[in-house]
Amino acid sequence: MDAPSAAQDNLPISSDALLAQLDAWGLQYELFSHVPLRTVADAKQVEAQMERPGVTGLRIKNLYLRDRKKRNFLFSLEQDREVDLKALGKEIGAGGLSFGSSDRLMQNLGILPGAVSPLAMITGATQGVQFFMDAAAQQADVINMHPLVNDRTVVMPRADFLAFLQRVGVEVSWI
Repeated sequence: MDAPSAAQDNLPISSDALLAQLDAWGLQYELFSHVPLRTVADAKQVEAQMERPGVTGLRIKNLYLRDRKKRNFLFSLEQDREVDLKALGKEIGAGGLSFGSSDRLMQNLGILPGAVSPLAMITGATQGVQFFMDAAAQQADVINMHPLVNDRTVVMPRADFLAFLQRVGVEVSWI
């Protein structure tokens, strides 16, 4: 499913409103527009335009998951990291991890499938979604992520991303 900018007015917080909030908070980012990206393979087709010499970037994939206790989780992992849901559940003490439905995705993160992003924690924080970030992010200069739609990517300095999470009341759990 596409989650382009044209559909952002159907979101609780539009991509434009999110970007305006980032600006108001004085957070730095570079915005790129591109074709809608549905998969890591799609993202790899446009990554070159976002690279900067001497800057270590982390490209992520995002998983919205639920456990048997109906707790909601957002995992942002290095895009090529292999994921074993059973092992991941064991690592965080959550049994029976499975992908959340598109309805729950909208309810808990305020986004459409295809645009899952840690920036969706602007909504997820108020819905009790627990956020887990790949420890590789601690070494990255910048992190590439969708601003609630999948035809845009923001490249944000790690410190500004962490400041965003703090602003929205999210504590990062590193995995």
